[in-house]
Amino acid sequence: MSNAPLMPKATAVWLVENTSLTFDQIADFCKLHPLEVKGIADGEVAAGIRGLDPITSGQLTREEIARGEGSPAHRLALSVSKVKVPEVKRARGPRYTPLSRRQDRPNAILWLVRNHPELKDAQIMRLVGTTKSTLKAVRERTHWNSAALAPMDPVTLGLCSQIDLDFEVNRAAKDRPAALEEQGQTLQPAEITTAPHHEPVASEEDVFGKRAPVPVEDDDHFDADRVFGKLKNLDFED
Repeated sequence: MSNAPLMPKATAVWLVENTSLTFDQIADFCKLHPLEVKGIADGEVAAGIRGLDPITSGQLTREEIARGEGSPAHRLALSVSKVKVPEVKRARGPRYTPLSRRQDRPNAILWLVRNHPELKDAQIMRLVGTTKSTLKAVRERTHWNSAALAPMDPVTLGLCSQIDLDFEVNRAAKDRPAALEEQGQTLQPAEITTAPHHEPVASEEDVFGKRAPVPVEDDDHFDADRVFGKLKNLDFED
């Protein structure tokens, strides 16, 4: 509840017992109903609750209470705490999947395996909320219902959000180049595969033992007499 004091009911008990503030003022400050504050004053509500001093806890000042007692129309203002309590970060536990959607996990696993092979097993388990044994069974097609499985987007199934899926895919994409460098490059770069193709240049060294390269002659300009003339001038060794 926003702008409410700590332990509002205990604070209301202390204000009823120790001040002359109206029920409406106490109810407004503690975010309670005026009838509930009246019940506290009559002893019907909050029986056995020990009052909490808002002055000691730094939630109210004596001057603010005096203003409220002097003017019934005055609304008490909660004091700003000078001590900043750090927000407690909760450890991220396993993702909870509703019972009605748990049967869709194998279909989501199959979709992730086919469409995002770069994802690690831990990432898929984190996204879908599955176990390693189920993931292994789907990946190796040994799942008991593998014949009826159909790949389905886990976001559409409601097993994870699109933000979580994009986050895991981007993380896997950053880790992938390093893995490729360790394994060695298996595909040629696009600059090589898309470059224009040039005909190979043959050299006379392959045929005549000479080193001067000459382009391969087209069939339309093939001179048979010239080739046989060169062959006659060569000395063949036994």
